[in-house]
Amino acid sequence: MATSKKDKSNEHLNEYRFNKHLRNENFDKHPRNNHLNEHFDNSSQTKNTGRSISPLDGRYYEKVKNLSEFFSEYGLMKYRFITEISYALALDKHGVFKLSAEEKQSLKNFKFDHSAFDKIKEIEKRTNHDVKSVELFIKDSIKLSNSEIIHFCLTSEDVNSIAYALAVRDFLNKEYMPALKVFLKDLCSLADNNKKTIMLARTHGQVSIPTTAGKELIVFASRIRKQLKFLEVRGVAKINGAIGNYNAHYVSVLNFDWIKFSQDFLKSLDLECNLITTQIEPHDWLSELFHAVVRINNILMDFSQDIWRYVSDDYFIQKKIESEVGSSTMPHKINPIDFENAEGNIGIANASLVHLASKLQVSRLQRDLSDSTALRNAGVAFGHSLLAINSIINGMKKLEPNRELMLFQVKNHPEVLAEAYQCILRKNRVAGAYEKLKNLTRGEKLTMDGMHKFARSLDINESVKKQLISLKVEDYIGKASELVDIELKEIRKIV
Repeated sequence: MATSKKDKSNEHLNEYRFNKHLRNENFDKHPRNNHLNEHFDNSSQTKNTGRSISPLDGRYYEKVKNLSEFFSEYGLMKYRFITEISYALALDKHGVFKLSAEEKQSLKNFKFDHSAFDKIKEIEKRTNHDVKSVELFIKDSIKLSNSEIIHFCLTSEDVNSIAYALAVRDFLNKEYMPALKVFLKDLCSLADNNKKTIMLARTHGQVSIPTTAGKELIVFASRIRKQLKFLEVRGVAKINGAIGNYNAHYVSVLNFDWIKFSQDFLKSLDLECNLITTQIEPHDWLSELFHAVVRINNILMDFSQDIWRYVSDDYFIQKKIESEVGSSTMPHKINPIDFENAEGNIGIANASLVHLASKLQVSRLQRDLSDSTALRNAGVAFGHSLLAINSIINGMKKLEPNRELMLFQVKNHPEVLAEAYQCILRKNRVAGAYEKLKNLTRGEKLTMDGMHKFARSLDINESVKKQLISLKVEDYIGKASELVDIELKEIRKIV
């Protein structure tokens, strides 16, 4: 019997209802899932990480779990709580409200914990408003003679702008910057140990001239160092009310300088006060920060791809970890997975960071809510960025330079001295020096004897011939080692 359109529609509806049911907390109990439950481990570890949608909360949780203190729902509520308490105490300090000594001590001693978070979320089920739920929780938890001091004249975005500024600042200081400095320290050590390790440089993927492994590594450390100044941001926040004009403030409390109060209060939190806003702080400072992290990520991407190539060319050998498996079918493999992992995570991070940097600067009229849901993903972008840094750090620990091979490769390409030859000849006024060396070396495989034969054939001063013949390809590295030392001196000021 043919299936009607109505029957097909009902099938789709039933399937949707079932799929929706899969997402609720009774998933394990549903009779239709018995065949699935046989394959599921119901241990707490599996429930907490094995079924997470985001790899940051699943596979990589142990590596980034500290970020939950800043960017999880718990973390955001914590910083909102801190903001509300700090604001109430500031109102008392400036005489807007008056708290008793006991009330002030109660507020100072009031600590945010998981119990507080659970209670706020219960209130939110009723209010459907996260910031209001924090306010009501504080009022319910501490009996004040005048509880209206809590959230007085504030709009939600006053609280949120402060909370996010505090969270981002703490993340940068406690997690991101320390990780970057570990990367810099380890990279500097690797560069220092190999500042005289001769290596054949490649431009356009082709043989160019000799360099040292250390000098090529220190380039990335130098680039990162120069970006650190862009991370020295002072979080920006607002506390000027519903559309940024202090409307409610000046009608409810007369003869009080709310503008100075805002500046002083945010300064006490080590934040910068933005006086000129709509309902929201426009997030320009966050956009600048996100772009700075993107640039750092791009440098780390560049580094990871170069190391990947050096490993592929056997310039660096990866230490063998006995318990690890490189391939499920090829037993001999040791893969540069840490650098590949970093590359993948940087791609995810930068996609999010670029979107946030653009999206957060745009809000309709005096405010729309689109920034709120977007900003909740800042932790995702930072999480993948931090994961990439730590993957690179882990990968660098496994690297050992293959100095013998690198030196062999350099000696096997004496034609790279063509640059030195033509410059010496030009200095000694030999016409067409470049063209002579081009005709000799371009696309040709030469030996040192061939280079010396060319030098002897030239109609030049004998001392110049001797200078050309005395050149050794392994010594043709310019000031590579000294350049490493120059940059190491700069980096050691901050690491």
